[in-house]
Amino acid sequence: MTDGALAGQTVVLIGGSAGIGLETARLALAEGAKVVLTGRNEERLEKSVAEIGAQGSAAFDANDPAAVAKFFEDLPSPIDHILITAGGPAYGAMLDMTAAEISEALSGHIVVALEVARHAAPKMRPGGALVLMGGTGGRKISRALGIASAATAALPPFAAALALELAPIRVNLIAAGFVDTPLSASLLGDDLDARRTELSERLPIGRVVGPGDVAALAVHLMTNTALTGATYDIDGGQQFVF
Repeated sequence: MTDGALAGQTVVLIGGSAGIGLETARLALAEGAKVVLTGRNEERLEKSVAEIGAQGSAAFDANDPAAVAKFFEDLPSPIDHILITAGGPAYGAMLDMTAAEISEALSGHIVVALEVARHAAPKMRPGGALVLMGGTGGRKISRALGIASAATAALPPFAAALALELAPIRVNLIAAGFVDTPLSASLLGDDLDARRTELSERLPIGRVVGPGDVAALAVHLMTNTALTGATYDIDGGQQFVF
C-alpha cells in the first residue's frame, strides 16, 4: 500500500507480538507503513509476523540493554516512529515487596524507554515519535493498586522531560485503563468475564476499551506532528466512575 497517513515511514513496535502492540502494527500497515515487530517470545513473534505481514522482526528481551543496543545497531535507517508496550503493570502491597522488586516496579518502564531512546534517536527522522505506554493508576490511590499508583505517576513527567531532551523527535505517553488484551486475561484469570461485564455496565462509553482503540490513539500520536511531551488518557471514563 502506498497511500495512507504513514506511507513511506517505518514503525517499530517494541513488544509488538500481541495485544496493543500487534493492533498498532496492523493499523500502521493499513496506513502504508513498513512495520518491524519485536518480542521476547520467538514462536509467538513469528506467528504475529506471518499473521499481519510485517516487513521485519527481532526476538529479544527489551529489559536487556545490550540486546536493545544490538537491535537498533542492526536496524537500517531511517526510523520514523516507535511504540513501546513491552512489560506489564506491577501490583502488590509495597511492604510485601523486596527492595529489588520495588526498584523494578518504579523504574522498569523508564529504563527500557531510556535505552530505546538512547539507541534509536540517532536513526530517527526529525518529527518522528516515541510513544510510551503507562496507565491511569496514578490518578487514584488505593490499597488494591499498591505500588502501581507510584509507578504510573512517575511516567508523565518523565515523558515530558524526555521530549525536551530528544527534540525534534517527539515523545508522548498513553495512559490506559483496563484494556481487553491477552495480558489482562492472564492477570484476571477466571475473573475476566465478570470484569468485562462490570465495565460494560458502568463505563460512560458503554463498552470495554479494546487494543484497537489504543492503537488508533498511538497512530494519531505518530501522525500529528504538533504533539509532544503530553499524556493522553484512554480508559472509557473508568477513572471517573470507579
